[in-house]
Amino acid sequence: MGINTLCKSERLSSKISIEKMFAGGAKSFSVFPLRVVFIQIEKREEAADVSILISVSKKRFKRAVDRNRVKRQIREAYRKNKHTLLELQGTKEQNLVIGVIYSSTELVSSAEIEEKLNLLLGRIAEKLA
Repeated sequence: MGINTLCKSERLSSKISIEKMFAGGAKSFSVFPLRVVFIQIEKREEAADVSILISVSKKRFKRAVDRNRVKRQIREAYRKNKHTLLELQGTKEQNLVIGVIYSSTELVSSAEIEEKLNLLLGRIAEKLA
């Protein structure tokens, strides 16, 4: 797992983990246009220290092209700025599961998404420290 990549193990696909995250007990907050939900779960060997799920509502963007664009922007912003969380999580006995939900009806620039996601990751790091 390279520091500047986003490999398969870092993408959240476990239904159990996703259900735990949205069932309650997870912390969440927003920085428009992004909302983040995160929870720490018991450590599993096959999972990465930090896993991410990205969600863009079909209700807000009817066209798949637009949904995919937003997901690509969020993935890229996360890939560039995840190092702070990885350093913090490397020493922990639990895995961190993060869900990023795009909540705007407008498309925004990649620079703005990166700025907001960086802010969110910083706040997650504060809450975990």
